[in-house]
Amino acid sequence: MNITFEYDGVKASERLEALIVKKLNKMESKFDFIVQAHVFLRIQNTSSPMSGKICKIQLSVPGPLLFAEANTKSFEASIQESINDLERQLSKKKEKMKAH
Repeated sequence: MNITFEYDGVKASERLEALIVKKLNKMESKFDFIVQAHVFLRIQNTSSPMSGKICKIQLSVPGPLLFAEANTKSFEASIQESINDLERQLSKKKEKMKAH
């Protein structure tokens, strides 16, 4: 799987990239039909201390693209929330693929 990273208002972080790659590789071992992933990390100025760190992940799979976005107080939490959402979407997609 090819993984690309984009940063908006955030300095590139090897630690965050390693965390994302680890989680996406684990996901790919369960769902072998993932072709590519685009990861977007950005900071948004908000009045709430519980948000502002945004992680968006877009997966290229057969059929429509899958997309998840999370906005929390830390990138780690946003990454985890996005991954959890994508795993739910991938499980549904896998079931549909088995039915056909």
